[in-house]
Amino acid sequence: MDKICITGASGFVATNLQNYLKTSHAVIPISIRYKPNQILDIHGDVVIHLAGKAHDLKKVANPQEYYEANFELTKQLFDAFLVSKASVFIFMSTVKAVADGVKGILTEDTFPNPKTHYGISKLQAENYIINQKLPDGKRVYILRPCMIHGLGNKGNLNLLFKLVSKNIPWPLGDFENKRSFCSIDNLVFVIKELIEREDIPSGIYNMADDETLSTNELINLIAQSQNRKTNIWKIPKGFIERLTNLGDVLHLPLNSERLQKLTDSYIVSNNKIINAIGKPLPVSTRGGLLKTFKSFK
Repeated sequence: MDKICITGASGFVATNLQNYLKTSHAVIPISIRYKPNQILDIHGDVVIHLAGKAHDLKKVANPQEYYEANFELTKQLFDAFLVSKASVFIFMSTVKAVADGVKGILTEDTFPNPKTHYGISKLQAENYIINQKLPDGKRVYILRPCMIHGLGNKGNLNLLFKLVSKNIPWPLGDFENKRSFCSIDNLVFVIKELIEREDIPSGIYNMADDETLSTNELINLIAQSQNRKTNIWKIPKGFIERLTNLGDVLHLPLNSERLQKLTDSYIVSNNKIINAIGKPLPVSTRGGLLKTFKSFK
């Protein structure tokens, strides 16, 4: 039975991953944080590095915190992995290490151009990992998930769920977009495959469900999970855009930046990981999202 060392063990992804792996592997939670010049020891067969500083939606974080938590700590842990007996290292990166906005479809070949300290620090960690010479017998995987959702998730989907729950009309129905999502069930399935199979090449892999959904489709799905009727208003785009311009000047909740985040498309290809594992993902996009929404009740 492999010993699986997991950092960031109290987080959303790690909690679900531990529950998924504990029947077949010995899971060892590791609590670490960046300290200058520290040397880490690894006592396990697999390292799954989930610890780090997440995207700061309130924009109050000190930029240095991102580089210490996401780059410097990863560097220290990967250096320890290289000289340890562990054979597999999995680093949880993000699609934001490549782009904050996507035109077309994001693939592993898309040239990285992150704009935030979060994305830049994750990309620095990626680059450090892939530029090190890998000893024989070791495998390294960098995963770039898009928006992860599932049991225990408290992100933007939860906010949208609350809006629909209160029967507040969605006023942006005239905007059409497509977005990728990543079910936690699909993510932990892929991680288990990477741990147990030596035939999957080391490298960078996007993580996303198979299907994309528009925000309107997402709201319909939330309403379905609550046995409600959808309440979508198709207010003309031009009026909404003029309203957000006013919001920029008067500092209103709905401004042009927020409108872009709510209505932009962000499509992520999962072709590389699907081809690598040679198996379909266990959960459909809609099935995974319905499971998530029902867990919010």
